[in-house]
Amino acid sequence: MINYIVRRFINLIPTFILATLLAWIVVELAPGDFASQFAFDQVDPNKAERIRELLGLNLPWWKRYFFWLRNLVTDFNLGISMTTKNDVTILVIPRMLNSLYLALPALILVYIIAIPIGVYSALRQYSIGDRFLTVFSLIGLAIPNFFLALIVLAFSVQWFQAYGFFLIPTGGMTSTNFSELSFWGKTLDFGWHLIAPVLVVALSGLAGLTRIMRGQMLDVMGQDYIRTARAKGLPEKSVTYKHGLRNAILVIIATIGSTLPDLLLGAGTVEFVMRWPGITPLFIRSIFAADVYVVMALLTIAVVLLMIGNLISDLALALVDPRIRY
Repeated sequence: MINYIVRRFINLIPTFILATLLAWIVVELAPGDFASQFAFDQVDPNKAERIRELLGLNLPWWKRYFFWLRNLVTDFNLGISMTTKNDVTILVIPRMLNSLYLALPALILVYIIAIPIGVYSALRQYSIGDRFLTVFSLIGLAIPNFFLALIVLAFSVQWFQAYGFFLIPTGGMTSTNFSELSFWGKTLDFGWHLIAPVLVVALSGLAGLTRIMRGQMLDVMGQDYIRTARAKGLPEKSVTYKHGLRNAILVIIATIGSTLPDLLLGAGTVEFVMRWPGITPLFIRSIFAADVYVVMALLTIAVVLLMIGNLISDLALALVDPRIRY
């Protein structure tokens, strides 16, 4: 098992280099750069060229990528933001944590709810409960995140107009008097603001994962070894959960690697609608400003999250299914 883990860690190195290189090339393919916005300065026509020389934008793209990768590996330096002139790490890390506050609880909520619902639907195929959950899943797949967030905000406003107080906050991470609250008051206030966006983000991932779990469970429960286990007289719970669920859940475990980045990116529209200061608003502003180092920092974080998720998936699969580690 240790050798397997070491091999997986070694494989992450070329994956990271290739992924960041492709991301850098995509960013470089975009027309213009940060200095292009100063190209038509009437006071100083040469301002754009001086900015390019100052920021190193006149160097070949491969050389700038090499310098960026060297600084990242040696000093964990993601560069300096061209817009704010601040360290990109100081700028990005708080935004990433704010997005993770949404994505991680949503991820846990999705798996806790989706697996039991998928198993229930598979074991009671075509029942009233299964049909209801199927319709619910299809609605969840059809409704975009931002539209669901707008529905939640509309409900909150209607509740305020009817009862004079907000059942769910209409946006932001904290209340206006957050600094005046005690420690427990700040905790409760932050949790109160966290409920609505987490539920919105979780519902979008819940629908798809429930359908996957149902389909896998139906496929496994129809296999020959399940019929053999029943013919031997094993209890139905043992057949279902020890033999059926253990094999059906392998696909669900394999989706962990992509679910976290998907939820993190899926939270982007929710962050816009609910004014949550996450990475997506910063990412969009940096793209329009051609702030390449901020864009690359956010893309690098997404790559690292995907790699970590895939590593967790592989290790979890190796623990559940010993055949994989060989």
